Amino acid sequence: MKFETVAMTEKNPKWSNAIKREKELYSRNNEIRTDFERDYTRVINCNAYRRLKHKTQVFFSPESDHICTRIEHVAHVESISYTIAKYLGLNTELTKAIATAHDIGHSPFGHEGERILSEISKRDIGDTFWHEKNGLEIVDKIELLKDNLENKQNLNLTYAVRDGIISHCGEIDENNLKPREEAINLTEYIFPNQFKPYTWEGCVVKIADKISYLGRDMEDAIRLEILDKHLEELRQMLGIDEREPINNTIFINNMIYDLCENSSIEKGLCFSDEMYNKINSIKLFNYKYIYKADIIKPSIEYFKLIINQIYETLKKLYDDNNIYININRLKKYYPKLMNSFEEWISNYWNLSRADKCKNDIIINMKNEKDYYKAIIYYISGMTDNFAIDIYNEIIGF
Repeated sequence: MKFETVAMTEKNPKWSNAIKREKELYSRNNEIRTDFERDYTRVINCNAYRRLKHKTQVFFSPESDHICTRIEHVAHVESISYTIAKYLGLNTELTKAIATAHDIGHSPFGHEGERILSEISKRDIGDTFWHEKNGLEIVDKIELLKDNLENKQNLNLTYAVRDGIISHCGEIDENNLKPREEAINLTEYIFPNQFKPYTWEGCVVKIADKISYLGRDMEDAIRLEILDKHLEELRQMLGIDEREPINNTIFINNMIYDLCENSSIEKGLCFSDEMYNKINSIKLFNYKYIYKADIIKPSIEYFKLIINQIYETLKKLYDDNNIYININRLKKYYPKLMNSFEEWISNYWNLSRADKCKNDIIINMKNEKDYYKAIIYYISGMTDNFAIDIYNEIIGF
């Protein structure tokens, strides 16, 4: 419980900022949940969270049900962050909400899909696409839930959870992680890992993300027999005898234990030097033999075809006055795409509003870049399977 004095509770000086929402959230007379518990349930009830079960983590379209998808990764991060936060005396309700929402902005096809959308975004909008920022925008602007009067509203999460989403980047090698002091405007973020998380709980999720993907990606690659030629090298890095199996749960447990034992409020969240060096070696190993493996490369070209074709098909619809005409004209050729896109975009544009929409208008159809950004939001929300179905509809007759 050595972090109990800095846990995000009512005693923390940051508390009022941490639980602040952009708008007042409706309440009920029989509400028994805390602010962070409400955030958690708002996330798990939104469509973007549900779609994570059909989004790639690392390996696209595996036949085995036992290969990790994005939603399973999220569950692992929630579990790991809970264990760490509980041991250290931090707010487990907050880590649960952040962890559950942290990858809600991921595109179909994992990080490759993210890179493809970023190329499109830089070309047509002049801005990069990255899933942490997209995740914040998804919960702030895109995802809708019905309130107690059946009106569609944005998720309207607390500042601490919104900050945890955009601040969670686990790709950066760092030790001695401490939260920042300032409750900045989160729109100030212009690149991943620009700022530290605002809370210790956000820092825990950030590290739990790395622990999760390093361990589970390695396990999946072994299961798929991608690492058969490199198991001896892996055993040496992990310090495992050749007679012992490579056990992912032991490796993850060792990382968690090492972090909990070596962290302090003064030093920050940190691993021992030995574990930190081992983690960085495993990360390099994973990049070399898993993420950059030849067996993965053919699927990347497929992802480019799918995402670019869907984007270009929707891009050609643009007309600041007659987009309805263009959508209706193509419904006989692409009914699934046109009906889905029309239903989706009608929640956000200034041409007309879907029934009972109380969320903000974010698309001014007089602004072409607004429309291009809307297409990127729409595609980023697709599952792998839906994107493939739409692509097949576009190229089929």
